[in-house]
Amino acid sequence: MATGGNLPYRRLCRHFGADLTCSEMVVADKLVRGARSEAPLLRSHPTEDRFGIQLCGKSPAVVAEAAQRAAATGCRFIDLNFGCPIELIVRRGAGSALLKRPARLSQVVAAVREATNLPLSVKIRLGWSQKRINAVKVAQICQDAGADAVGVHGRTREQHYKRSADWDAIDAVAAALDIPVLGNGDLLTTWDLQLRRRTTKVASFLVARGALIKPWIFQELRTGCPLYPSPAQRWAVMRRYHDYAIEYFGDDDRGIARAERFFKWHMRFWHRYRSYTEADWLAWQPSSLIQLRDAPVTSGSPDAILLASAREEDHTLIWQRVRAGDHPADEGDLRTPAG
Repeated sequence: MATGGNLPYRRLCRHFGADLTCSEMVVADKLVRGARSEAPLLRSHPTEDRFGIQLCGKSPAVVAEAAQRAAATGCRFIDLNFGCPIELIVRRGAGSALLKRPARLSQVVAAVREATNLPLSVKIRLGWSQKRINAVKVAQICQDAGADAVGVHGRTREQHYKRSADWDAIDAVAAALDIPVLGNGDLLTTWDLQLRRRTTKVASFLVARGALIKPWIFQELRTGCPLYPSPAQRWAVMRRYHDYAIEYFGDDDRGIARAERFFKWHMRFWHRYRSYTEADWLAWQPSSLIQLRDAPVTSGSPDAILLASAREEDHTLIWQRVRAGDHPADEGDLRTPAG
């Protein structure tokens, strides 16, 4: 995830039990040209013992060279992004634009397969638009070209992140392939995961926006038990991210400014957390709770109201309080000890 998948945040997700982590999207031709923006994206933290690097590009030769450079860093797998819907990437003919060019997409996968022996996964969407859904065909092409797994985001490029993910379409891909298919879309609660495990043939699952809203989601999914953190515990999670970010970006003026920028970006998702129950989940079916935009929180403790605010000025206040340590004491780590 661009921006959201920064190293300090991945470290936070690992703390809560994420099995695999992946870099932010690396633009292959920029990496090969030596652009300063891409090389830092290849870095990982020592706790990321199963870390992969995600590449995006349209030239088979260039993406293959980028894969070799990525492999040289010691990463554990390579992921090719053919699902990115961002206009800037699509205009370059990369990301989900290649869903309209299956032959070229196949060439990119084959070139990377030849360039590295690392496990190779591919991320796709259902198609370019509702009228041009071709996920099964594209996934089969990826399999034939040498991919070891295919991740399927259950929306088209045209839909971006609107509408609930189509898990029937994801399941159709899983039924058609011999390699593992990873399902992606709208996993926010333990009940979402349980439903998809019961009703699809996917081998495993990718978590994206759910992890941005509540990084402890991995602990929930691992145990099957929902967590309902108190405001004090949520302050502690934010403080942990702050500490990871300062450690990574640095405690000088420049590092603090970068940490603040990322912190406020994450607040755009953190403030959306709500303590949904299974009854809430059932009442909203078959739509996903992640698509729900709740009314502003106006009752409860002052901290609960503040942490649910979408206002940028409140996000600045939260950053200032975290930075100063001006928040309630931790009531205990949300993470359940291993075993």
